[in-house]
Amino acid sequence: MQRVFSGIQPSGVPTLGNYLGAIRNWVPMQDTHESIFCVVDLHAITVWQDPKELATQTREMAAALIACGLDPRRCVLFVQSHVHAHARLAWIFNCVARLGWLNRMTQFKDKAGKDREAASAGLYVYPNLMAADIHAYHATLVPVGDDQKQHLELANDVAQKFNHDYGVEFFPTIQPLIQGVAARVMSLRDGTKKMSKSDPSDQSRINLTDDHDSIALKIRRARTDPEPLPGHVSGLEGRAEARNLVGILAAVTGSLPENVLREHGGKGFSEFKEVLAEALIAHLAPIQAEMARLLGDPAALDAALRLGAEQAEAIANPIVAEAERIVGFLPR
Repeated sequence: MQRVFSGIQPSGVPTLGNYLGAIRNWVPMQDTHESIFCVVDLHAITVWQDPKELATQTREMAAALIACGLDPRRCVLFVQSHVHAHARLAWIFNCVARLGWLNRMTQFKDKAGKDREAASAGLYVYPNLMAADIHAYHATLVPVGDDQKQHLELANDVAQKFNHDYGVEFFPTIQPLIQGVAARVMSLRDGTKKMSKSDPSDQSRINLTDDHDSIALKIRRARTDPEPLPGHVSGLEGRAEARNLVGILAAVTGSLPENVLREHGGKGFSEFKEVLAEALIAHLAPIQAEMARLLGDPAALDAALRLGAEQAEAIANPIVAEAERIVGFLPR
């Protein structure tokens, strides 16, 4: 089996976009790949976090991942800071990566904004830690969205330079595992923007912990246009909000957008939104129940994460120790 690695930040409860765009797609990988997943709390502190909230959100994210279908018995699931190999390899990669490469990273420019001098150094070298996350396991596949492909290219550049500088063939090339077309969930208030936890409006997203009434209300308030639903996907051209809602219903019912439109084409949005809300509520209910159960037993959840960290260390520690030997660090 090829080894897959992916991580997710503990920045609050996952949204429907996180679930459909990433988490749900990780679940079948447990049977087809050697799967390693982690909650990347080291990445989270590239911007300031309230310590108590970070600890709470890290546990909430872990519970959400398990509730969505990640099984600690079938994959390696852990918290990033629990495995020190990530930070050890990241420092080596900080010394391998070139400033010019990091200067080209568009995500830093977007997150730092106009006052880049006030941004943390951690935010700047974030891509090197991301490279270390993957290469610490010699993973060869990473499920990524469009916004992370540039970081994956840098991870390969760092690996190639390390191999060249030290005359070895140690770190393998990583290939992106691109998610399907139904995975991109957009804001309920603006169909041209991704659904995001950072959006100031809670009405823009469905959170996995939203109760049934909140889900129904958010769907009813979702932005649409005055035209009825078309009968074919070509009719969604230029109708970002309509395309988004159709895509969401297709995703949660295991269908395709063309099948959704075959059934609902010609309907107004008020009627369609009722169908969508009911489908969402039914789909998320078992996830919400399991997440509540897990958070009600934090000791058991923490035990599962400790086991995952031990499994991750068993893979990463020998790889990073060999990287340190190659660099010339004196063994302890």
